[in-house]
Amino acid sequence: MVVSFITRLLTLALGYAYPAYDCYKTLELNKPQMEQLRFWCKYWILLAFLTALERVTDCTVSWLPMYGEVKLALVVYLWHPRTTGARHVYDGYLRPFLATHEADIDRGLLELRARATDATASHLQTAVALGRTWFVEVVRRASSQLQTSRGRAEQERRSSSPDTSPER
Repeated sequence: MVVSFITRLLTLALGYAYPAYDCYKTLELNKPQMEQLRFWCKYWILLAFLTALERVTDCTVSWLPMYGEVKLALVVYLWHPRTTGARHVYDGYLRPFLATHEADIDRGLLELRARATDATASHLQTAVALGRTWFVEVVRRASSQLQTSRGRAEQERRSSSPDTSPER
């Protein structure tokens, strides 16, 4: 458990924090080198894909021995200056895969965006209708309580006031 915690901490530091800082330094150069910027873009694209893939496959592979350590080694391999693994993996695997399936991915994203827009509009309409119903109910109850309390106050006032009719 402690080893797993340390591995996750190192993965965050060496897979995210250090590369983010190095990317920042590259961007802040007086004249950033385009090739270095391209390298960091490739790294972050790969890391995003790996993170998304990990969320889907985590339950099936995370139990494997040394899973965390292999993941740590992979992210270091991707950014390390001696290996520049991000270039090799992106140019050799991810880019050709995405280029081959780009039209299908774009079509799927458009359909997903349309469905999300429709679902959002539908849920928003439902929420507005529920909000209106709730508001009307709150106003009705408040009005009812106000009328009840006014009636009680009037009744108490009548019962506590002395009879003004003359007695003789």
